[in-house]
Formats: sequence, C-alpha cells, structure tokens
Amino acid sequence: MDSKERAAASRIAPTIVNPSHLHDPTPNGYSTAVIVPAVGRLAFVSGQGGQDRNGNLSPDFGGQVEQAYANLGVVLEALGARPEKVVKLTVFVVDHDMSKLGILTENVVRMFGAKLPAQTLVPVPKLAVDAMRFEVEAVVLLD
Repeated sequence: MDSKERAAASRIAPTIVNPSHLHDPTPNGYSTAVIVPAVGRLAFVSGQGGQDRNGNLSPDFGGQVEQAYANLGVVLEALGARPEKVVKLTVFVVDHDMSKLGILTENVVRMFGAKLPAQTLVPVPKLAVDAMRFEVEAVVLLD
C-alpha cells in the first residue's frame, strides 16, 4: 500500500470510542461505540448461523458460534472487507446464560483482536432453524 492508499484508508477507518468514565467493555469482547466516517459505504450482513456449507449444525453451542464467525469471515472476504471494518455486531443467543459469555468473547476476540466492534447480545427463545443456538449479523464499513 503506498502513502496515498494509506491516507485514503485512514480517512475511512472506523474510530472506536470507550469512554474512560464507563465500565471497560473490551474484556467482554466489544466496544462502547464506533464512529463511521461519512465517506464510506456500509454493508449490512444478514444473520450468520452455525451451519456448515452443507447446512449441518453442530449440536454444541461453541461449535455453532465458531462456525458462525467462520461464515461471517467468508462473507467479509466476499465483500472485500477485513474484520477491523466491522463496526457493529448483533448476536442472538438461544437460552442465554452467563456460562455462554466466555465462548462468545473468545470467538469475538479471535476474529477482531483489539479492534472490537460495537455489539449487542439479544437473548431469544428460538431462531429460524430449531437446532440453531446462535446467530450473528454485522454492519461493515467498505472502502
């Protein structure tokens, strides 16, 4: 990437905001807010569940979360985007309880590192497919 490309990329890079007078959300795998510059285009990614390419679902919650994030990675690649361009996640968890937070955080940190997007977790009684236990949708800033 030459200097012009770096300058252009920095103009459309999202800015993470974690106010110091609020609880630090980063250990839980998200940022408080993300500012998106007006010069970028946004992609809204439909919910990605834990199905593999053949439609099979792991019976294990952790397996479904891992596959859902792998599926999100495939979508990002198809969009020509990198994980650090994801500005917002909404995750849906069937029968959520605190024991699932570690699995969720581990997968988010694995995918996003220190550039954690804003995120909302929504506990739900059921998803579109009876055996689904997890789904993630995303808003992505495109170059």
